[in-house]
Amino acid sequence: MYHMFYISLDNIFDICQNSSGGAVIEGKLIQKIHTYNGDPEMDALAKRIKELRLKNNLTQEYVAKFLGLSRPSYIQIERGKRELSLTEAKKLAGLFGLSLEQLFENNPSGPKVVLEKSASYDKPEEPGVRIIMSRANVKKFKEVLLYVLGKIGARPNIGETALYKILYFIDFDYYEKYEEQLTGARYQKNHFGPTPIEFKKVVEEMEKAGEIEQVRSKYFQYEQKKYLPRRDPDLSLLSAREIKHIDEVLARLADKNAAELSEYAHSDTPWIVHKDGEIISYETVFYRDVEHSVRNYQDEL
Repeated sequence: MYHMFYISLDNIFDICQNSSGGAVIEGKLIQKIHTYNGDPEMDALAKRIKELRLKNNLTQEYVAKFLGLSRPSYIQIERGKRELSLTEAKKLAGLFGLSLEQLFENNPSGPKVVLEKSASYDKPEEPGVRIIMSRANVKKFKEVLLYVLGKIGARPNIGETALYKILYFIDFDYYEKYEEQLTGARYQKNHFGPTPIEFKKVVEEMEKAGEIEQVRSKYFQYEQKKYLPRRDPDLSLLSAREIKHIDEVLARLADKNAAELSEYAHSDTPWIVHKDGEIISYETVFYRDVEHSVRNYQDEL
């Protein structure tokens, strides 16, 4: 059905976004940063940054190191006493799973996630929309997550960021090969790569049910958040083809660390052709290059 590798990357950009939109948005945000700096509204931004840090269970020391700052310098940002550079704002937005624009909104929490029955998942959405995941897909997402964690969750290189990328490739590779959804999860583009929108809501539900456990550890000098399974996955919800596919993705990618996985994801066409904060369209997997494609299109000619 799909044999489109002759289409240029520029044409894919035209399909997925206005090529000049990103520059216009960034220009407006630069102006907004300068407006915040030295303005009473800077206190509101500082408060939001602190709230987002606490919501994501991150320490001031961790965020400071991530930004390349000393802890006292970062504390000044949270107190509204230090100006925030554009580079720092981009990093913070990515850390919190937001677009740069969403970081400066009054309600910067990103798309609202609701775990209930809803419509299909084949269309891209705009940032800030209400994301709804059917209960059937939630159940399947949980079992896939438990299966993956049981296989690789205890490895020192598999923190939350690496897990995001593993799940992304499981879902998008499956869609490219079979033109079917596996978990039904949606992924948002941010500074670090594709982030599963429903992940935090589902994990919160699983933690309350005692199905997984969140732990803190260090990978070399970096603090990381990890998840360990507290029950076995229900494999009756997964087909033999799905399990085989997941195992193949893990065999190919599970030895990579978060930085390597992010770099690989950042060069994948679905991530490249979307703007920060956008929901990544599954359909863009059919425009992948040979380094990322997992489907042999030549056999279908």
